[in-house]
Amino acid sequence: MTHNMTLFDHPFKMIKSGQKTIELRLNDEKRSQIKVGDEIIFSLKDDPSQTIHVQVIALHHYPTFEALYSDLPLLQCGYDSETIKDASPHDMDRYYTPEKQRHYGVLGIEIRRQ
Repeated sequence: MTHNMTLFDHPFKMIKSGQKTIELRLNDEKRSQIKVGDEIIFSLKDDPSQTIHVQVIALHHYPTFEALYSDLPLLQCGYDSETIKDASPHDMDRYYTPEKQRHYGVLGIEIRRQ
């Protein structure tokens, strides 16, 4: 199955370069359909003609981003050597409300470029 998602410029570039191999999302109705082996087409939010095709190689389910951040390697989740010192699960609150996080749980989607 193929899924479509959009990304802002910075995470898009990190996935394209191979530095980011785990995409963090809410495990809502849309993302709960993702299975290992599926394809995701990421498009750049400001220029949807730019895309990256990836394959899902693992799914990491957690009740909260706090649990995810304490378990997964953050350098693979979109942080770099300069930003990792300030990494916080609350960084994800700008995308998903704490209420939605508690309701749906969260997901680390491990990917490999095709």
